[in-house]
Amino acid sequence: MKVHKLDCPSPAMLLVNFFQFLYIADALWFEEAILSTMDLTYEGFGFMLSFGDLVWVPFTYTLQAFYLVNHPNPLSLPWIVAIFAINAFGYYVFRKANLEKNNFRRNPSDPRVSHLRTIPTATGKPLLVSGWWGFVRHPNYLGDLIMALAWSLPCGFNHILPYYYVIYFTILLTHRAARNERQCSKKYGSAWEEYCRAVHYRIFPGVY
Repeated sequence: MKVHKLDCPSPAMLLVNFFQFLYIADALWFEEAILSTMDLTYEGFGFMLSFGDLVWVPFTYTLQAFYLVNHPNPLSLPWIVAIFAINAFGYYVFRKANLEKNNFRRNPSDPRVSHLRTIPTATGKPLLVSGWWGFVRHPNYLGDLIMALAWSLPCGFNHILPYYYVIYFTILLTHRAARNERQCSKKYGSAWEEYCRAVHYRIFPGVY
């Protein structure tokens, strides 16, 4: 505001900061669901999480706001509404998919998930094969990537730097999905193969 002599933050800056605030607030409110993620259950608090949380996350998650300080991007009202709608849709997919998984893990008889179709496994833990997890194998990643795109769009299209986050995040989640599926294949065996036959795509419907 001081650099550009504004009385209030620009719409682009407000969008970026609101989206990121929502993401942080969601993580704190639904902290219980995070404790069962791959990062914590398989990898623990090692180099990846310590370096990532102290260095990588602060660097990548501030690129859009930092870019807007020196490269303001005026937004029309239709564009503001469109970007907000994209983030809202991504958040809806992300949150609903994670809640569905977490509720099912806690109590498969929960009325919110008891109607969903499952595949029995040798471990005694069935696999969801309907709902969001019957749409793609990693619907939470899909929602995360849609939100990442919405964080970058307020910066416009004059430079690739604001899109570094969504590009890097796409590579990271694609790689993580592959690692996750290798572990699931070892853990669930033929049940996982049956699930993959029923749900063809990993993240992007009709593409991957």
